[in-house]
Amino acid sequence: MRISLTGRHRKILAGVLGVGLVATGIGGYAGRYELKEQWLKHQWADKHYNAAVMEKALMIAGGNPSEMQSESKEAFTIADEFEQARTAPGIVAPGAYSAAFAQLTAMQHTAGTWSDVTKVPYNADDPRYRDWYSNSSGGAGHVTGRITGLAADNSNHVYAAGANGGVWRSSAGGGNWTPLSDSLPSLSGGDLQLAGDGSLWYATGEANTGGTSYVGSGVYRLANPTSGAFAPSDRVGGKELESTTVGRLRWGGGQVFAATNRGIWYHDASTKAGAWKVGFYPNPDFMPEIKDDAGNVLVPAGSQTGGATNAAYKNIVNDIAIDPKNPKHVIAAIGWRSGDTYNGFYETNDFTAGPSSWKRLSVVLGGIKNSTDVGYTTFAFSKTGDRLYALVQQPSKINSSTSLAGIFVSKTGSPAGPWNKIADPQILHNSGSALSRKGYAVGVQAWYNQFLAVDPANADHVWAGLEEVFETTDAGSHWATIGPYWNFGFGCWDISDAKNTCPMAPHSDQHSVAVGTAGGKPVVFVGNDGGLYRRPVNGQINANKNGTDWSSLTDDGTMDALQYYSVSVGKDTKNGGVVVSGGLQDNGVSNLFSVKPDGTTSDSEMGSNFGGDGGDGAADPQNGCNQLQEYTSLAVKITNNCALNPGALSVDQASSWSLDPGDPAPRFIAPVAIDSANSNGFIAGGQYVYTSTKGWGMRSASEWTKAFDLGAGHSATAVAMRGGVGWVSWCGPCNNAGFARGLATNAGGSWHQVTLPGTFPNRYLAGIGIDPASGQHAYVAVNGFSRRFTEGPGAGVGHVFETKDGGATWTDISANMPDIPTSAVKQLANGALVVGSDLATFYRAPGATNWQVLGNGAPTTTVMDIEAGPDGRVYAATHGRGIWSITPPA
Repeated sequence: MRISLTGRHRKILAGVLGVGLVATGIGGYAGRYELKEQWLKHQWADKHYNAAVMEKALMIAGGNPSEMQSESKEAFTIADEFEQARTAPGIVAPGAYSAAFAQLTAMQHTAGTWSDVTKVPYNADDPRYRDWYSNSSGGAGHVTGRITGLAADNSNHVYAAGANGGVWRSSAGGGNWTPLSDSLPSLSGGDLQLAGDGSLWYATGEANTGGTSYVGSGVYRLANPTSGAFAPSDRVGGKELESTTVGRLRWGGGQVFAATNRGIWYHDASTKAGAWKVGFYPNPDFMPEIKDDAGNVLVPAGSQTGGATNAAYKNIVNDIAIDPKNPKHVIAAIGWRSGDTYNGFYETNDFTAGPSSWKRLSVVLGGIKNSTDVGYTTFAFSKTGDRLYALVQQPSKINSSTSLAGIFVSKTGSPAGPWNKIADPQILHNSGSALSRKGYAVGVQAWYNQFLAVDPANADHVWAGLEEVFETTDAGSHWATIGPYWNFGFGCWDISDAKNTCPMAPHSDQHSVAVGTAGGKPVVFVGNDGGLYRRPVNGQINANKNGTDWSSLTDDGTMDALQYYSVSVGKDTKNGGVVVSGGLQDNGVSNLFSVKPDGTTSDSEMGSNFGGDGGDGAADPQNGCNQLQEYTSLAVKITNNCALNPGALSVDQASSWSLDPGDPAPRFIAPVAIDSANSNGFIAGGQYVYTSTKGWGMRSASEWTKAFDLGAGHSATAVAMRGGVGWVSWCGPCNNAGFARGLATNAGGSWHQVTLPGTFPNRYLAGIGIDPASGQHAYVAVNGFSRRFTEGPGAGVGHVFETKDGGATWTDISANMPDIPTSAVKQLANGALVVGSDLATFYRAPGATNWQVLGNGAPTTTVMDIEAGPDGRVYAATHGRGIWSITPPA
């Protein structure tokens, strides 16, 4: 995750450097600080700026180095929160996605075709945004969303799987991308592998236990990947692997093995027919009942699954490795990132003998005294199997500055060892890392992002991915940080492009790797939270041990795998059309200007005016450069010019002001909205509901009114306002154990909690919509699956509920809508309803009771937010395939 420097960072930085602060804006110290002009000229222009300064600059609170790993904790938080929305108060059983997809495919569509608005290059280094809140000039170049799977051949074909964007193909070693899986019920990428027969295998269900990960619908096999595309009929087996995550696919002995969050499964690699077979799972009591398509029970329901707090974490398999010398010899890294009694390395000498053949090994790894202290691990065999490498995370250190135990090698190829440590955080830091040694150290997110690969032509040549990309060409005697976190802090960096001599620094947080060719020459591809990059297998490094020959493979804009949380639309008062902006997972806030009524744009590329994670946001419909932008956790800023540089390049924040109210318990992506009847009215929510009528001239958090306390332990999940009438949904506790949810409003007078009827689902309330004619008339979008597929009590049925009397009574208006999580609901001016779900956008015509799929041509991916633009189009923010728009039926 890329860090954004908030107002608090700026204060600390100034204190560390002994630089004076000038308070400006309304009411004295109003959250906006400027560094003195002398410091700007001296420190930045003359580059008296080094890693130690950056280390101190990134301290989050009170100059405490131990707090600098908050980015990692934030990733940890969003992992839990995203799952909570879709599972609480239980876990999801297999069959949910198949049933919803079958309902979806049977529905009628309205007329009209969706346009991919953000299918343009997205420049993380856009020079239009050079200030404290952007990461522009850090070196990431053109970016897209998280790439969780990579596969490549020796004929210039490369395949990439987005976290929730499906599979893409390039036939030129990168660029000119074509989507291959848009017809599948899940675009959540778990793994992507080319088999020996040339077929492409796509495992759905992202296995990262951080970020916004979705479960999947199984594993698919494409026989002709160089020219074909995936279809639902390409699924291997039946529904056995639905509602699971699949971290790795591995081959051996004619079988394909899947490492899932519900144990190890395997299937005959020569056919799609037949059910997946159970390999091994360590904790039967925490398994849901799993049946094959014929109804035969493959796994009986465990005694602890229904509503159990940790049922989803008791059988996680992180990786599988097949011994190249003996395909019946299979090893596995099994365990939960935060530690559990079942964690460790496991082995079978004959997987065909069944689950009882698996045994946990008593491994000895440097610094780890107990096998149960082995967490998220990635294996990599050399081609001949004579060496086995392992990148290991240590659960007991998950709240420390790093949880990386190290990189190890077994020179015998045996998982029993002996294991030799060839890298640790200190060694990797000294190899040219851009991270600190203390607060935010190498491996701080080892529980979230890892890859490990051995050069098939050289057993000494290894690539390791953590927050950065590391390489050794001598089996670990020496390392180089070939892909640093960013270029800030290096002597080669300058805010001016003309003076910045640093090479490209691929985006942070590495997830996938593959070796292939481009232009007939061997290259290595890496996938991370910013997309996809490549360099020669035997590339060049500079004196700081950083790679000098990286290329971004998304600079032509043909791969739109961007993961939006929100979309905002307002008129472009300078260029015509509208400004479309949105908050993204780990890619800040994007701005696209001059978007025309047909969904096209004359803007050459999008730029990022805000780094790190971009959360919720809102824009003035009459001026799209009046924006509220959230980092995370209600760290909201306001800008009146899209946060464009005010003039000459500088690092000041003259175009943005902090409105962060310092709420005690906000969600990671906390809700923010404007009053739909008066764009000068704002509403936001954490534990408290915040409102303001100060409008776009707000300059300080002190201008919020703390309107209502949702209650200790409660946190807002959605907000909406019309004519001063506000609605706020909340959860707390938000996880499976003790899950509770509610709704508050000031409809009818003062703020109060709404009494929800027993027929209202006890699930996560993700979206709120208000009738443009009356604040008393509101809608709620309910996330999760129905009780049929969700373990635990009170899951309920419906997904859209309506009140016409300020919350006194409620009606389920879901009708024929598929049983699928919904996240957003919007009533249009003509009375039509639009709902965003995990599979599609739905439309209910004025006066109708049934739903249709809105338009044609949109991928089956998660819609997080819906907005009605001043141009008459509906905009949908998807979490994996960018922002799309359509003109709705008249």
